[in-house]
Amino acid sequence: MQQALIRLHARDKVAVARVAIAEGAVVAQAGGTLTAQAAIPAGHKIALAPIEAGEVVLKYGQPIGIASRPIAAGEHVHVHNVEMGLALPTQTVDSPAAAPMAPGEAVSFEGYVRADGRVGTRNYIGVLSSVNCSATVCKAIARAFEGAGALPGVDGVVAITHGSGCGMSNGEGLTLLRRTLRGYATHPNFAAVLVIGLGCEVNQVSTLLDGLDASARVHSLSIQGEGGTREAIARGQALVRELAATAGQARRSTVPAARLVVGLQCGGSDGYSGISANPALGAAIDLLVRHGGTAILSETPEIYGAEHLLTARASSPEVAQRLLDRLRWWEDYAARNGAELDNNPSPGNKAGGITTILEKSLGAVAKGGSSPLTAVLGYAEPVRGPGLVFMDTPGYDPVSATGQVAGGASLICFTTGRGSTYGCKPTPSLKLATNTPLFERMSLDMDFNAGGIVDGTQSVAEAGEALFRLMLDTASGRPTLSEQHGLGDNEFVPWQLGAVM
Repeated sequence: MQQALIRLHARDKVAVARVAIAEGAVVAQAGGTLTAQAAIPAGHKIALAPIEAGEVVLKYGQPIGIASRPIAAGEHVHVHNVEMGLALPTQTVDSPAAAPMAPGEAVSFEGYVRADGRVGTRNYIGVLSSVNCSATVCKAIARAFEGAGALPGVDGVVAITHGSGCGMSNGEGLTLLRRTLRGYATHPNFAAVLVIGLGCEVNQVSTLLDGLDASARVHSLSIQGEGGTREAIARGQALVRELAATAGQARRSTVPAARLVVGLQCGGSDGYSGISANPALGAAIDLLVRHGGTAILSETPEIYGAEHLLTARASSPEVAQRLLDRLRWWEDYAARNGAELDNNPSPGNKAGGITTILEKSLGAVAKGGSSPLTAVLGYAEPVRGPGLVFMDTPGYDPVSATGQVAGGASLICFTTGRGSTYGCKPTPSLKLATNTPLFERMSLDMDFNAGGIVDGTQSVAEAGEALFRLMLDTASGRPTLSEQHGLGDNEFVPWQLGAVM
């Protein structure tokens, strides 16, 4: 038990169990030993010293909650004796502007350069529904081209369908849906897209595509205009074959890493997330930003209580204030719906050792590394880059990642401690395991093991460098495990706001 504990900051009175610790076990700590007063599951916290009732509990040297009762040294520290309380740090926006990161040596990947200058990491054809009423037709068209090699030179045909598009008024909800669909319609991982409507929906295809170059890569049809579902399916399949003749001629070329846009996600988090996978991803993102690339941090409710770590390195007070404004909007939004932002973490998070949203947020922010925060964007807004940007999204992973892809993310990096298996066509999704047992147990789903950091066999910097190389390889065409298994067709989940009429 010499290496049983991970203490993350000198001020912390808690440590994280590297392995499961039995009740009564004697474990080493700085300056002596500690007897476990209860069984401590792996990834959970143990008190290193007595903590008084009402005392702020620190992890990473930051507040994660308030002791709801006295906690003795050696006790299990979790939801039974720690609560949210009033442990939120004071927010400020008057910090000096963060200095830009020094450039790194030139690195590159092999990508698809599109006519608008953006670079894709995949070469799909998309079939997008304007409304749920056309979703079945879109799926039927895509099914005709299933199987490797169905369309030479094309990675596949992806049906992008959803449950909305009508029964709504002109307002925030419709604007958000259109912005999301337009982001997919113009995404560089699609060589071409076909947008299909029913014909009478609120979300009219003509309005949705207004201003886009419909003659080149974006095409459309309506079910009613074609004379019915069978006619629309036949016409859609014929159009896809025509589009594939050109899309299949696209070839990868060498482009600088500065052309890569990466969405950062974490789901099914555990007590190791903020120790291993998230910091490793942060180290990889620092490398990407140094090379001029772009990273998108999101999930606004899951930075709650850790936003001070981002505002402190914002590129300007205006950027910092915009982030705080979004947090205040979320507090009001949750209250209007009878909820609170501190109702997170999820049951799976708690089982993995995360006690409060503050603890979860501190780990989640680590995905952004130490790069300056250059911009704060609305959901699905186009990401102009470069650098680390924040996109306002819900914490629900599919909704959040959908916004990132709509904004231009051509690669997703998804950390998980419990085993999230999120695929994300047309954007490849790398799953990063926080611990070695998970990586070994779900070896057909996890693309990268950050568990060496927990095991003590790899540093965060070493893991970050290895992950950065994997990101470039994946951007160059190396398939993720979800792509190898043909997964990722059902993860388009736009954020729905506004009244359903």
